[in-house]
Amino acid sequence: MAAPSWSSCCASTSTRPLLSPPAGRRSRKLWWTSGGGRGGSGGKTQQLSICTVAAPAAVDYADTGADDVPSLKIKLLSAVSGLNRGLAASQEDLERADAAARQLEAAAPAPVDLAKDLDKLQGRWRLVYSSAFSSRTLGGSRPGPPTGRLLPITLGQVFQRIDVVSQDFDNIVELELGAPWPLPPVEATATLAHKFEITGTASIKINFDKTTVKTKGNLAQLPLLEVPRLPDNLRPPTSNTGSGEFEVTYLDDDTRVTRGDRGELRVFVIS
Repeated sequence: MAAPSWSSCCASTSTRPLLSPPAGRRSRKLWWTSGGGRGGSGGKTQQLSICTVAAPAAVDYADTGADDVPSLKIKLLSAVSGLNRGLAASQEDLERADAAARQLEAAAPAPVDLAKDLDKLQGRWRLVYSSAFSSRTLGGSRPGPPTGRLLPITLGQVFQRIDVVSQDFDNIVELELGAPWPLPPVEATATLAHKFEITGTASIKINFDKTTVKTKGNLAQLPLLEVPRLPDNLRPPTSNTGSGEFEVTYLDDDTRVTRGDRGELRVFVIS
């Protein structure tokens, strides 16, 4: 804290010396002598009131709340933990996660600028939360196969693999498909391949290319299967083509938050 500055509340034309307060006094007042003989001998000691005005504290205009970012990241990850990537999220859970994400977005040291931060997108990211999964379908906000008893599909880990050089953007989904008894369930990994392009300061557009499926476990020896794509004239208007746009609202070396063109909130951590 800056040292206080002092200013007198009253002006005095006296030339008599100012004295320190009497011993034992802790006061912000000074004392002076009046009258008396040579050297002030025999003079009367009087009080001179002094007002103290503290100097204003320095303002740090660079303080953007960056010190809060680590705790806000923990708060967001805590808010979405236990929600099974969003499949088990209630309306209250959705609101809590959205509020935590907005706090983190607001506390970022600077807005996302993919012209400078593009390298931070590079890598394999694990999805920890998607508000779209609360619809109980694998398509999220778009049409897709339902989860639950209607179709025996269990969703495993979901990843995004991004290569900023080749502009590959792959959604990788681990699935477990139920089979009639006594056959074991079929484990598979579906890869939805895309190309991406930067369309704004923090906006990305992905364009669907193809879907491939690779079985695992006892069926790992089967070759890679490419899923045929319906011709455009046979595809329903609301079909989930896997293409879309989203905005990166928070990005650092290990955490990424995005908001999709249909309002879905997604949270990723580097894997």
